[in-house]
Amino acid sequence: MFEEIRDAAAKGQAVSALCQMTGLNRAGFYRLKTPRQALPVEMEIRDEMQKIAVELPSYGYRRITAELRKRGFVINRKRVLRMMREDNLLCVRRRKFVVTTDSRHHLPVYPNLAGQLKPAAINQLWVADITYIRLRVEFVYLAVILDAYSRRVIGWALGRTLEAGLTIAALARALAERKPESGLVHHSDRGVQYASHEYTKLLKEHQIKISMSRKGNPYDNAACESFMKTLKYEEVYRNEYRDFHDARASIGEFLERVYNRKRLHSALGYVPPAEFENGTKL
Repeated sequence: MFEEIRDAAAKGQAVSALCQMTGLNRAGFYRLKTPRQALPVEMEIRDEMQKIAVELPSYGYRRITAELRKRGFVINRKRVLRMMREDNLLCVRRRKFVVTTDSRHHLPVYPNLAGQLKPAAINQLWVADITYIRLRVEFVYLAVILDAYSRRVIGWALGRTLEAGLTIAALARALAERKPESGLVHHSDRGVQYASHEYTKLLKEHQIKISMSRKGNPYDNAACESFMKTLKYEEVYRNEYRDFHDARASIGEFLERVYNRKRLHSALGYVPPAEFENGTKL
């Protein structure tokens, strides 16, 4: 008994010393040592917060707090700010450029070239979009590029933030895969990731025409919207990923081997995108 008391006292002194060094109180030390698991209600709040951040990328924590309250959540600004920091949602707003949907922006808004374009072959029209994916204790983001003719996924990237590097990685993958000739049209929404100087510069370097959806009109990118629903219902909602790496491996398997090569697509005469492309080339 005496030895147990002595060991506990020594441990308490060590904890006190660590708290003095780090500036934490004892309660804070034990919270840090044993992270609190997210509650179901908190995950629902995070889920809705991610939707708002994707839909309205110009919103900071104050506006997101107001939007959450409009959607029925009782929450204060400090909690929203903390959750946004934990989910890496504040990084986007530290960029030098601004969101193109803001009327005060200094970046160009490109016209919708895809509206009347009906591709008759691959590499005539690419469509791009971003979605979020909910893991057990965090959210990650998926950027994809489809060939509008074959509906094939030709570029994708999964990341923990919404910074422009995510979409650039997906575009770089598509360019390496396809090596398109000049005249290709790239269509996306007006999100800051696609309007950034880095992204548009890469498109122009490859002589790719830039097209963007009209303001507040999600139907201008219907092909990508349809694909995202397929991805969620046939892959994401059917799995519970252990972590980021597990999600990337599983989603990559679905995109490359299932969706592109096995899944029958009604708009393609019920053949997979890869088979549709091969049949077109014959």
